[in-house]
Amino acid sequence: MIRVRHVDIQEATAQLSELVDKAAKDEPFIISKAGKPLVMVSACDAAATRPVRRLGFLAGELAVPDDFDRMGSKDIIESFEE
Repeated sequence: MIRVRHVDIQEATAQLSELVDKAAKDEPFIISKAGKPLVMVSACDAAATRPVRRLGFLAGELAVPDDFDRMGSKDIIESFEE
C-alpha cells in the first residue's frame, strides 16, 4: 500500500513550489484543512495534457447542401403513409 503525504493547507501554501516539484516526480500529496482532506496533487500523464479536439475542426472542408434538413423527407413521409 502506498502512503501519500498529508500536508496542511498553510504548509502547502508556504512550500507549494517544492511540493509540486515532488508531485511531478511521482510523489503525490494530499492538501488538508483542519485535518480533512481537500485535494490530491499528483503528476499528469502525457495524454491528459494533449489538446482536446474541438467542433468545427473541418470548417471549410465540407459542403452541406442548403436543403440538408429536408433531404429524404418525402421518403420518410411516404413510409408512414403506407
